[in-house]
Amino acid sequence: MTLPLSSAPASGPVPGPAPGRASSLVDAAALDAVMHANDIRGRVPEQFNEETAAQLGRAFAAYFKEVAPQPGRVLVGRDMRSGGRTLAEAFSDAVLSAGLDVVDLGLTSTDMLYFASGRFASPGVVFTASHNPPDYNGIKACLPGAAPISPGGGLARVRDLALQGGGKPSGALPAGRVRGRCRQADVLEEFAAHVRSFVDAERLVGLRVVADVANGMGALVMPAVFDSLGVELEVLYGELDGNFPNHPADPLVEANLAPLRSRMRETGADVGLAFDGDADRVFFVDEQASPLSGSVVGALLAVSVLQRKPGSLVLYNAVCSRAVGEIVREHGGKGMPTRVGHTLIKEVMASTGAAFACEHSGHYYFSDNYRSDSGVLAALVLLEVVGSERLALSRLRQPCERYAASGEINFAAANPAAAVAALSEFYSGCPQSRLDGLSVDCGDWWFNIRMSNTEPLLRLNLEARDPQECSKRTEELSLLIKRAQSGLPLGSEGDADGVS
Repeated sequence: MTLPLSSAPASGPVPGPAPGRASSLVDAAALDAVMHANDIRGRVPEQFNEETAAQLGRAFAAYFKEVAPQPGRVLVGRDMRSGGRTLAEAFSDAVLSAGLDVVDLGLTSTDMLYFASGRFASPGVVFTASHNPPDYNGIKACLPGAAPISPGGGLARVRDLALQGGGKPSGALPAGRVRGRCRQADVLEEFAAHVRSFVDAERLVGLRVVADVANGMGALVMPAVFDSLGVELEVLYGELDGNFPNHPADPLVEANLAPLRSRMRETGADVGLAFDGDADRVFFVDEQASPLSGSVVGALLAVSVLQRKPGSLVLYNAVCSRAVGEIVREHGGKGMPTRVGHTLIKEVMASTGAAFACEHSGHYYFSDNYRSDSGVLAALVLLEVVGSERLALSRLRQPCERYAASGEINFAAANPAAAVAALSEFYSGCPQSRLDGLSVDCGDWWFNIRMSNTEPLLRLNLEARDPQECSKRTEELSLLIKRAQSGLPLGSEGDADGVS
């Protein structure tokens, strides 16, 4: 199927970087500073600039030619961050110089890129730094069909190609090669219709929703999706502004939920939504202004999916509450834990045929959405649950909140490997898993500790049967982690109550 183009005339090549700049190569150390496990991200312009974007454009063009038979075109979108247009232009110019066409999607949420890639079977990138501060930018990329680019075989290959110049620097084309063409496409309305197709709109009529889009891409997506749904929608901070003048676009930080919670108390709305900068993640607040964990939301969404697809496989990362797997099995589904990270989860979904996957960090993946995560899609499905049950979200969440949780606690990773090894030895008498970091089952309580994929941090998540045990064990683990990273002996598990 031909990718529909906007009514605007096809453009010529987008402006490239200043002459002489695009051909300079960023060295290995500079690339390593911005290339992370699942995406590319760095400070602008110190780490990530037009030269970097052009070098990566050549590399991605070469990589797409290697792995995608006759890729033909590359989809390029960008979020609202300052400088995103210039970076996207430098990238696009390099792709055009490699002989591939560029479809300029313009302002695009990350889940819009995934939709376009899946709908039109094309590789693509979106320039975004998600929830990072305003002076950051980066790239999230996918293969045709919204298939993920794996960290090892994929992004590592892109890095190697970038260091090689992607075959040829931007500029003169080899003999016989034709420079690609750049066209514009607007997929917002088709994306909105796709998202709405997942729910019965009649069940949403009359619901009152407050959405804090934090001046991010949710400001573009939410009105388009909700336009014809009969939902009373109020959008907070709905002006696109990459400087995030009201608060950071990171709903995982509880302080950033304060404006939404305050507005929920004032309005008595049914559901509150908080999006990150590129709108692929969403967090929920109930009608009492109380936030829901990613595990609770994941369990509620899994039940909805299982009602449509009985007996399906549901994935959840190893950090999610134990309740998620229990609830999946109770509703006739099959549950399977995975490691954290969208690339790995999408690969496992493809290999296993899983219908749904969730992460504690607010990512929710649907097989019928090209196995991709989408904040607004997750929001609609949960709103349908509320509308169908005609129960307050504060009631619906209760069966999913079976255990007391510490929430994610971060520690500076002074000596992460030593800390994990010491904790493994300290709790050697308890069942352990190395699926993702270290998970330890201590009977009435359990914990996971792992290295962050994106930051130099150790992340601890702990659950227990009751709040008192949770508080006690969280304090215990925190002290043990600090001691272990300082190289101090931990003793044995029997000495745990005396740790100080």
